[in-house]
Amino acid sequence: MYQQEVKIRVRYAETDQMGYVYYGNYAMYYEVARVEAFRTLGFPYKRLEEMGVGMPVISMNIKYHQPARYDDHLTVKVTIPDKPRARIKFLYEVTNEAGKLINTGETELVFMKMDTGRPTRMPEVMEKLLEPHFA
Repeated sequence: MYQQEVKIRVRYAETDQMGYVYYGNYAMYYEVARVEAFRTLGFPYKRLEEMGVGMPVISMNIKYHQPARYDDHLTVKVTIPDKPRARIKFLYEVTNEAGKLINTGETELVFMKMDTGRPTRMPEVMEKLLEPHFA
């Protein structure tokens, strides 16, 4: 299992008329967490794209526990629970500064050759970086 935490401060533009984080912004928070998790692992997402591999989202599930508000300092914990192959699953827990659970979610992405749009296996270099977390 691989885990990483990312801190995000809620900006005013991310809130709705009620002062809550607009529900659609959690997908963006999840993406920030995924990208930073790869960067921390030593494999920036940009490198994946330079290899001609993309990772489109094929499913997303979100559960809202309580609202986040403007200027809240959120922690997004992202977990890769299973060793990836051609697909990769991410789990998310979003908490506020007080440690209260705000949101949980899950996304599944597929490794895809960008030139053909066809699924492919996870690049070997990424597999080697993740291997110690699934031993």
